[in-house]
Order: sequence, then structure tokens, then C-alpha cells
Amino acid sequence: MSYDALRHFADSWGLVAMVGMFLIFVGWTFLPRARAAHERAAIMILEDEEQGNG
Repeated sequence: MSYDALRHFADSWGLVAMVGMFLIFVGWTFLPRARAAHERAAIMILEDEEQGNG
């Protein structure tokens, strides 16, 4: 396979693969079973950490 053929393949099908993976990852965040994890992550930064200092 020549460089030009490989570059053409990567330009066309690589873009299609990246768009497909992007859509899968975005869709994955909207799955109903992920709701609890998203709610936990949303409040995690607001919770106090337990201090180990005495």
C-alpha cells in the first residue's frame, strides 16, 4: 500500500471512525443506568473530605 493510498484511507475512513466513536461516547452519557454515576459526580466536588488529622 502506497503512502498516498494510506493517507486517503486515513483521511476518509479515519474521520468516519472518529465521528462514530464520538457519537457513541456522547450517547453513552445519556444511558439511563448512568444516571446514578452522573448524580454522584455532580455533587462530589461539594462534599467535605474527611481529614485524617486527629
